[in-house]
Amino acid sequence: MQRVLRMTVRAVDGINLAVGWVLAGLLLVMTVLISWQVFARYVMGNSLSFSEEVSRFSMVWMTMLGAAYAYRYGSLISVDLLETLSGPKVSRALRLIVAAASCVFAYVLLTQGVNITSRVSMQVAPSTRISMAWLYAAMPAGAGLVLLNAVGILAEDFAGLRKTRLEGETA
Repeated sequence: MQRVLRMTVRAVDGINLAVGWVLAGLLLVMTVLISWQVFARYVMGNSLSFSEEVSRFSMVWMTMLGAAYAYRYGSLISVDLLETLSGPKVSRALRLIVAAASCVFAYVLLTQGVNITSRVSMQVAPSTRISMAWLYAAMPAGAGLVLLNAVGILAEDFAGLRKTRLEGETA
């Protein structure tokens, strides 16, 4: 059982590594497009028609994937007063409750995200003329990653890897 849990944690961390590179790529695309937009508008006197839209799409994807990525590594804003003041058993129970609630939230967001993505699939973006489903697909993609990361957090906790990870960060 420990082996399966460790493999699950390793797989989730591998997926998050790939997501981290995707996030870096999206940030690079946004930076280049916005810089070029400013240059084209103020130096050349003619702005690009698609850069703002592509940058906006990139920002939405970065927000959804980035929130899920940050959730995996505990980088989201949280109130950890109860976890800090409680003992190890209560602290673990709180982490499990939060992970289970995150799974429920992610499932609802995933199903509703798929629903809304299918509803807007016939609409196209004004500048790029691509389907708006690409924009709205960020919601179920982010929710799926939150769900996957919640499973990773649970597997890490049950495998006893959470304590060693936290000790490694403080050392």
